[in-house]
Amino acid sequence: MILDRLREGRNVGANLAIELDRNRGYINNQLSKLATLELVRRVGPSENGGLYELTDRGDAAVTYREMYKDESVDFAALLNSELNTSESPETNAEAAEE
Repeated sequence: MILDRLREGRNVGANLAIELDRNRGYINNQLSKLATLELVRRVGPSENGGLYELTDRGDAAVTYREMYKDESVDFAALLNSELNTSESPETNAEAAEE
């Protein structure tokens, strides 16, 4: 739910709590966990600001979320693979030269 909301654009925990009808502390805790997993990142004018946005990894997680519950799928490897294939052509060319 949080990732879906952040897919729509940057947001703060307080707004997300209202929009999702959840406790603000719960939302802030979940945002912290999602940031640790590199699915969201804190942005804004200050490091302690509560503005979050979805990362490319988070966007891929939303796209492939149906596969998360499939025990035959290594979800983290799937996300890594997806991120590697979506890199810029220059990055892929540099990797091919190595």
